[in-house]
Amino acid sequence: MIENKARKVWDVWNVRCAVLASLGFQVVLTILANSRKTRRSRIGLTAVIWLAYLLADWTAAFAVGLISSGQTNDCPEKKAVSNQLAAFWAPFLLLHLGGPDAITAFSLEDNELWIRHFFGLAIQLLAVVYVFCQSLPNDYWIATALLFFAGAIKYAERTISLYRACLANFKRSLLEKPDPGPNYAQFMEQYSVLEASRIPVKIIIEKEPEKAGSATGIQTQIVVPLDEEPIVDKGYKYFKVFKGLIVDDMFSFHERNESSNFFFHKQAADAFKIMEVELNFMYDVLYTKYGAVHCKLGYFCRFLCTALLVACFHQFASRPQHDILLVDKIVTYILLCGAVFLDLVGFYNLLISDWSIVLAWKKVSSVLIMLRFGKKNRRWSKNLYQYSFMRFCLKDRYRWLNKVADFIGTKATLDELKHKMKNKCDETLQNSIFKELKEKAGKAETAEAVKEIYSARGEWVLSDYPTHYTCPSIASSLSDGVEYDESLLLWHIATELCYSTNIDNDPNREICKVLSDYMLYLLIMRPTLMSAVAGIAQVRFQDTCAEAIKFFKRWETELSGASEREKVACEKLLKVKTDVEPKQVKGDRSKSLLFNACILAHDLNNFAKIADNERRWEMMSRVWVELLSYAAGHCRPDVHARQLSQGGELITFVWLLMVHFGLGEQFRIEAGHARAKLLVSN
Repeated sequence: MIENKARKVWDVWNVRCAVLASLGFQVVLTILANSRKTRRSRIGLTAVIWLAYLLADWTAAFAVGLISSGQTNDCPEKKAVSNQLAAFWAPFLLLHLGGPDAITAFSLEDNELWIRHFFGLAIQLLAVVYVFCQSLPNDYWIATALLFFAGAIKYAERTISLYRACLANFKRSLLEKPDPGPNYAQFMEQYSVLEASRIPVKIIIEKEPEKAGSATGIQTQIVVPLDEEPIVDKGYKYFKVFKGLIVDDMFSFHERNESSNFFFHKQAADAFKIMEVELNFMYDVLYTKYGAVHCKLGYFCRFLCTALLVACFHQFASRPQHDILLVDKIVTYILLCGAVFLDLVGFYNLLISDWSIVLAWKKVSSVLIMLRFGKKNRRWSKNLYQYSFMRFCLKDRYRWLNKVADFIGTKATLDELKHKMKNKCDETLQNSIFKELKEKAGKAETAEAVKEIYSARGEWVLSDYPTHYTCPSIASSLSDGVEYDESLLLWHIATELCYSTNIDNDPNREICKVLSDYMLYLLIMRPTLMSAVAGIAQVRFQDTCAEAIKFFKRWETELSGASEREKVACEKLLKVKTDVEPKQVKGDRSKSLLFNACILAHDLNNFAKIADNERRWEMMSRVWVELLSYAAGHCRPDVHARQLSQGGELITFVWLLMVHFGLGEQFRIEAGHARAKLLVSN
């Protein structure tokens, strides 16, 4: 009984609900998709976007299937959707399958499925044509045809965007014509002939000249803050030059010198804004339609699509509709208004996008910037998630909850939700990073120096502080014999110990704490991002946490009543005598670094006594910047690209800034083509 009633309701409403649900998912994606790059998405928001992205395609394809298979035949004729109207609804689903401009791929892997979307395009076009032919003669054939062409354009835009964003195709599009270089065989043949003829001849080598606008050294310029328009122009310029970074493309000394000279004479704030624009263009190319639409044909198709939708609306509204049920009229006008609204929203977003500002004339681009209504600075989240070792070890635990989470495989997610904190990447931190990399760029005069700086993970900074030699664990904790993840964990715990037990207002102290917690968050909570340098970080972290929790249980009563638990806990750790190396007492089965970090903290405190406290925090902050830049340079490029759809990461900006300063392995063309000439002596 109930089953029969449910089936009757389904037969009456299935097509109507399916097309409206398809439209609803498009509205959700249009509203929320841009939030992926402007904020570090919460789990709930990410889940909503992910579900809408998956269900949008499925619902639209399902609705086309319902219409093409005539699912409404079992319902009473008075309540059924007419064949003519159902055929008119079908092209709306092509529009929905095309998706909004703001999202074509949820992740990089979706771009690899462009072939599936290509076949899906062909199949859905055939299905809509089939539905249309079945409905002939059709009073709405003109409106249906107009809508069909608009939907085909939208769906084709998405397929082309996916094709171009596929990393293999993206890399192929950047390849230039094969370059055999100067004709070596012919040159040596001429040289041999002259030499055999006993004609005095010399080979003169002239290096490839610099391109116009580039410079071999650092030029003297006045640092002038940039407005929004030149920031977008420069960002687009360097995006065009360095977009091959994500596919491990190589670059020449021309690009290195020009970029380094430009960024060397910019303020940190402007440099980060330019990189925001660069990464925003990269995000658009990989995850949206803007990269495909940004051409003459793309803009023409966009205007044509809008014109077709408006003409379709007018054509349908001007036809008699006496034979259409009221509910179907409402559904049809919701679909029409929704299609026009979504298209206008897409057109507005394209109009105020960085792509349009780059194309527009100077006066027009100023107007476009004004149309953003304060949106100009929303290109990344600027959030830095923090993960503190001491906070993790001291926080109260519910064993039953941990056991349940561990059983269902969500313990890592639970730990992240419970223990991570959020901070902002402010100008002080940006200035510190920019200043350190700028100073290194000034010293990178040779390829060997660049390689040494690129490979440094703290030891380069220590050379500026000779006093550290009296504190041996400072240098040994950053030596080549210590793995990167071990160095990072040692310095994180030592930084926490020094931070909690030394209270002062030194800005470098705060930089140390922020970078320390951020790097531990990346190492433990983002192992995929740090996979190239992570080593056995998870094992070391777990063993160190276990030893810390075991140690703190001895002082549980005292710690539970303390107003500053972290400070008291750090003081207890520093009171432990560490004259004997922990490995000699415990062996090496446990990978805990707790008391090794205490030894390092003692030496850092001794360094502060020998030099001064300000000098200590300065050295530590520079070490943290170097540890950050080492990780940034050694992460895989595609991993950096994945962060763009997750609100962005500071480590990606550091990676890009290193490239702009010429501090990387991407510059593999050192001299270009040599111009060899034969000089005949008299």
